[in-house]
Amino acid sequence: MPQDNEPISASFDVTQLAPKNGKYTTIPDAKFSVRDTFGIDLDWEVPGFTDDTNPNIPKIDETYQFDPTTTKAILAGFSHNKRVMVQGYHGTGKSTHIEQVAARLNWPCVRINLDSHVSRLDLLGKDMITLKEGKQITEYKEGLLPWALQNPVALVFDEYDAGRPDVMFVIQRVLESDGRLTLLDQNTVIRPHPAFRLFATTNTVGLGDATGLYHGTQQLNQGQMDRWNIVTALNYLAHEDEVNIMLAKNPNMNNPKGKERISAMVQMASLTREGFKNGDISTVMSPRTVMSWIENLIIFENLEEAFKMSFLNKSDEMEHPILREYYQRCFGKDL
Repeated sequence: MPQDNEPISASFDVTQLAPKNGKYTTIPDAKFSVRDTFGIDLDWEVPGFTDDTNPNIPKIDETYQFDPTTTKAILAGFSHNKRVMVQGYHGTGKSTHIEQVAARLNWPCVRINLDSHVSRLDLLGKDMITLKEGKQITEYKEGLLPWALQNPVALVFDEYDAGRPDVMFVIQRVLESDGRLTLLDQNTVIRPHPAFRLFATTNTVGLGDATGLYHGTQQLNQGQMDRWNIVTALNYLAHEDEVNIMLAKNPNMNNPKGKERISAMVQMASLTREGFKNGDISTVMSPRTVMSWIENLIIFENLEEAFKMSFLNKSDEMEHPILREYYQRCFGKDL
């Protein structure tokens, strides 16, 4: 079984994802108040499950902070069976946002990274040679897409704009809310489960990458984009919100000195993000990078050394003078 929050390869054996005793709840049987569950001032009630034992339900991160606009878009997808695409820079927490909504609704959630190696056969299934009673036989192994369609699962396509064109046309078949999947070689038509939901995350908005920041992304045709009912953008957190999250995840730093230091670290990350957007640098500090910096600071007990190991050594050497200037502005000393 994949680890929590780990994207699942499209060639993963879907039989490992099935319930062992067939007793998981398959139809939403609960209502969750958006105000109480997500802290957003809305009178919505969103369907979900009382059963929280399915291993595909993500773990709840109690420190996670929901972006109201993105959360509303994702909740609309769960509540009204809409196809939702979340767009934004890497490290903004697009996939995690979907998972954390699913976690609080007790909705099983499975992720697929659509890298260039994922083929249509990986998604749909293929004939494989297996051993039965000591004999080699060829039998059809169902792919993750047909399995997900037939189960109460929120399927998330990560890096959606990096998928191959042939894979995109396979997915296009199921983008309609009642989209049926036809497996021609099996003479089978699969009807989606009432609790099947479909989401995607992208670094671009389907128009390709003119900046050169996200190599491997593709332009999506308008017929494909038109089938996504809701497209929302997720940006980096406000300064104070990000500081509070870092403190919540590192309570030993929740003191005046620790707050001041983490605030400066987040400010450093913000400068790299602005520089990244302006084209001054080609690498950016995501909240994940800031978290690594804090963890390495705890290990090595040296702020500069931890910064170099967490971020500076990953960046282009030609950009080091700019990053050193950012560091000096945040911490008042040369790196």
